[in-house]
Amino acid sequence: MTVFEHQPHPRIAERKLGGPARTTDQRLRGAGPISRLNARVGLFVTLAVGTMWCAYLFTLLALVSLPAALGTHNKLIIVAWIAQTFLQLILLPIIIVGQNVQAAAADRRAEDTFKDAEAILHEAVEIQKHLKAQDAVLERLVRRGEAER
Repeated sequence: MTVFEHQPHPRIAERKLGGPARTTDQRLRGAGPISRLNARVGLFVTLAVGTMWCAYLFTLLALVSLPAALGTHNKLIIVAWIAQTFLQLILLPIIIVGQNVQAAAADRRAEDTFKDAEAILHEAVEIQKHLKAQDAVLERLVRRGEAER
């Protein structure tokens, strides 16, 4: 007599085939070769521009036009230089660096969550084994009790 039949969830087998979702896994997904090419070009540009070295280079590039902007003595041109040249040019790579740091942290969290889920799954399987062993003992006791009647 079986009291319980364990039916593993289909996600368990699916989970064993893959790992946790990572930011880097997303970059080459697409419907076709054009999408993959676009993703690769976008990734290359992001990796190239998303460095502090690029921010330093852009700062130097922006500073080249600073004397000309200051030389006009026109407040509008100076404000435009600050907003359009300096801030946009410098903040772009710095923001990308920050996003890369956040993506790496998200990947670490995903990895930890995946490992936690694996540990919980392992413990659940161990509980199933324990319950199966208890069921066997209970069945023996029930049979023994029925035999003594």
